[in-house]
Amino acid sequence: MKIIVPMAGKGSRLRPHTLTVPKPLIPIAGKPIVQRLVEDIAKVVDEKIDEIAFIIGDFGTEIERKLKNIAEKLGAKASIYHQTEPLGTAHAIHCARESMIGPTIIAFADTLFKADFQLDKHSDGVIWVKKVDDPSAFGVVKLDEYGVIQDIVEKPKKFVSDLAIIGIYYFKDAEKLMTEINYLIDNDIKTGNEYQLTDALDNLRAKGAKFTLGKVNDWMDCGNKNATVETNSKVLEYEKQAVSVFPQSAKIENSLIIPPCFIGENVEIINSKIGPYVSLGNGTKIDRSNIENSLIQEDTLITHGNLSNSMIGNSAKYFGVSSTLSLGDYSVLETK
Repeated sequence: MKIIVPMAGKGSRLRPHTLTVPKPLIPIAGKPIVQRLVEDIAKVVDEKIDEIAFIIGDFGTEIERKLKNIAEKLGAKASIYHQTEPLGTAHAIHCARESMIGPTIIAFADTLFKADFQLDKHSDGVIWVKKVDDPSAFGVVKLDEYGVIQDIVEKPKKFVSDLAIIGIYYFKDAEKLMTEINYLIDNDIKTGNEYQLTDALDNLRAKGAKFTLGKVNDWMDCGNKNATVETNSKVLEYEKQAVSVFPQSAKIENSLIIPPCFIGENVEIINSKIGPYVSLGNGTKIDRSNIENSLIQEDTLITHGNLSNSMIGNSAKYFGVSSTLSLGDYSVLETK
């Protein structure tokens, strides 16, 4: 079994937090989004993961090293491919065509999920979906009267279905998908000026491929600051027992910690109230502050803060009383 992870996007909606770190490597409850994604898949697939292929932009050698380490921790071979132009989801997968062989899971590193992750190996593939209020922003599947997928449409302008594709797929034979992707690219067939995976899927379906519908219990978005903070809170709730034990290197003095919270290595919390639903990255120091429902990354200093629904990057400094904040890496903000 292989996992293909397209993650070359710039994460523009999550700026300034993605100016220095690719979105899939932003930690949620102390662990990068992409690491959580592949670990969750590996836990529920009843086969060994032989290879994890990451499709990235120009992220640099240090990011590539971190991605290879994530794969190796799962006992899988790591492959790195580059998508140098934003030409769509099908084009991203085309960049990893050398790895598209045999049973394969494709998982876009935009979201986290909780699902009944059953692989129907009698079908040609599985498409995981979630019912949404506004399907016009997603690829959607339309079912016939027997619950079989009869249409796959990318971002429909008119209502087709409210079952949104969450970006996780299983294919029994990845080569068949590559045939359809190659056809799109060779014939320059685009939707919205991009080569879309949904078009390749619909071509497969039209040729007789049978796709099983997979449903998720929870679909956790990391598209913007508010969504990412909410996802951090959900993950902390799911893992509240695992995050209830703080590292010995953490220094906590005259402070109240309201669980669930993630506290990283060498964190200092002095004269403060933290939680619930707060993640503090390694080396961060909190002094005389109240923080709840927030995501704070590594080596950051917060003094006299009163924060809620906030996201602060790495090596930042904040002195003040703001109640809601989005502050990027290496930024300094002081309010009086």
